[in-house]
Amino acid sequence: MKNLDKLFNKYHIDQLTNGCSTGNNWFGSGEVIESVSPVDGKLIRKISCGSKKDFDDIISISKKAFDDFRKIPAPKRGELVRQFGNKLREEKELLGTLVSYEMGKSYQEGLGEVQEMIDICDFAVGLSRQLHGLTMHSERPTHRMYEQYHPLGVIGIISAFNFPVAVWSWNAMIAMVCGNVCIWKPSEKTPLSAIATHKIISKVLKDNNADGILNLVTDCDDQILGKQIASDSRIALVSATGSTRMGKSVAENVGKRLGKSLLELGGNNSMIITEHANLDIAIRGAVFGAVGTAGQRCTTTRRLIIHKSIYDNFKKLLVKAYSQ
Repeated sequence: MKNLDKLFNKYHIDQLTNGCSTGNNWFGSGEVIESVSPVDGKLIRKISCGSKKDFDDIISISKKAFDDFRKIPAPKRGELVRQFGNKLREEKELLGTLVSYEMGKSYQEGLGEVQEMIDICDFAVGLSRQLHGLTMHSERPTHRMYEQYHPLGVIGIISAFNFPVAVWSWNAMIAMVCGNVCIWKPSEKTPLSAIATHKIISKVLKDNNADGILNLVTDCDDQILGKQIASDSRIALVSATGSTRMGKSVAENVGKRLGKSLLELGGNNSMIITEHANLDIAIRGAVFGAVGTAGQRCTTTRRLIIHKSIYDNFKKLLVKAYSQ
């Protein structure tokens, strides 16, 4: 695919590329994994994963960056996010193509996922000027009480393969305008999309002297680093997206150290179709709900609950739709 070659050449993503970054510093001293496309089974690139030492180095750099970043006014942090959004606009087609090819979703959905990243950047820019807090009367004379947001510190983001870039942006852009720094561990099934994203935004980080604000660590198949993120007390909050089994493990390990977790997990979603339903709309909704994103969404339709009076007719229409 020509667009992929253009992307790889432009951002120096070699046949064997490093999977860890603190902005413009790239490294990876762990095992090597392969990114293989489910579209045609071809090897895309090999990635040098992070080791425990790499992870510790990233933590140290993140904590140091946080000390300075938290002091920057929120609107200034929002300006950094605005620049990220503009950079993603420039590379929407290239990154969307990679997302589609590495994950297996349709090209239009790949573009749509990058658009979601752009949209959350726009949202976060506005939020950076709206971190309001209440002011309250005090029972003490000449005193006033007020509340104010304070950043938590280092945020760990564990994303799933089905949305290899958008989920990170939903977390990272909001965390940034609040003054936090982030460490992203992408799925080992889609590491290249994460690497390409960090390559794209690296110039913005360099131009703003903001290395260490957004960091990347690629894990191997044994998922050692994912478990390390959950159990490391230096990480104030862990946001994890994936299976319910994974979420239980993260919640348990974060809970043991009285940390904070934010979990988006799998579901068992049903679609209810009544006897009054517009069948054309219902068929379209059922089919896309089940096969959109190659059937890999937390909101994927897994069950149909159909009124008995239209069951046989709906079943025939559904079989016809799938035959296409």
